[in-house]
Amino acid sequence: MFTLKFIKFQPSTHVLQYKKGVLVREGAGLAFFYYTPTAALVAVPMGSEDVPFIFEESSADFQLITVQGQVTYRITDPKKIAGLLNFSIDPVTQQYISDDPQKLSQRIINVAKVLTRKGLQELPLREALRATDTLATLVTQSVKGSAELQALGVEILGLSFLAIKPTPETARALEAQAREQILREADEAVYARRNAAVEQERRIKENELNTEIAVETKQRQIRETQMEAERSIQHKQHELQQAEMTAKIALEGQNTQLVTLAMDNAKREADVKAHAAGVLMRAYAGVDPKILQALAMSGMQPGQLIALAFHELAEKAERIGQLNVTPDLLREVIDSPVR
Repeated sequence: MFTLKFIKFQPSTHVLQYKKGVLVREGAGLAFFYYTPTAALVAVPMGSEDVPFIFEESSADFQLITVQGQVTYRITDPKKIAGLLNFSIDPVTQQYISDDPQKLSQRIINVAKVLTRKGLQELPLREALRATDTLATLVTQSVKGSAELQALGVEILGLSFLAIKPTPETARALEAQAREQILREADEAVYARRNAAVEQERRIKENELNTEIAVETKQRQIRETQMEAERSIQHKQHELQQAEMTAKIALEGQNTQLVTLAMDNAKREADVKAHAAGVLMRAYAGVDPKILQALAMSGMQPGQLIALAFHELAEKAERIGQLNVTPDLLREVIDSPVR
């Protein structure tokens, strides 16, 4: 009664049951009773498997490289792989009776290793360290087309390289070179920044000098304009002075003519008066002075006559003892108009 067992498989496991060498049951995720003395069970996992790997290879320049990655696969043809590898399980313990299922992962890793070695041997160390994605794409395509895996009924779902690293000594050497390159680039950046600052300062100084030159040019233009304006004003003033001088000269000429005419007229008038006086003197030459005095007094005013009388009294003052002049007489002399 203990030789009859029940077994249940997951949906991702394809089961083959043989009895006396004859396939009696097949399918994924089956659950059934079986008789252990006569039953032969084959369980092929159909789900995807992730297999990590790490191995060492050489680059084109003979540098040792450590490659770390992961390959994902699944079994697409369980009957085919069951005929090539032993996936049988113990009917009693329900465990695999061989290590072929674990060897399948190693076979896939070996295929990936061979194709990776082929790709790395074509690349120098520096390019290999930077070619993770490119190398993964190339190896994945090659692994998917592997005839060995196709014969096993295995499909490669993906392959990725997590790291491609050199040896510690090589890594330190590369780090030193990279560090020196970074320091050199940093120095070049500092020099470039300083040169840029010097160039910027030179441009600022040049702009300041150009500004000063422009200001001086503007000031010179302003001075020239002012000088031109002053010159124009001076020219106008000179023209005004010339016109004024010309007017004064013309006026002086007219004044000269006027004075000359006045002198001529005065001379002629004096000649006329002298001639008239000469004629009168000649006419009065033989006349008694008393008569001339009487004629001169004939047209005088009373005040003039009184004044003439006082003059004659003044001439004979030594012979006059006393002279009384009344206020009425003086008032008459003062109030009388002189013609």
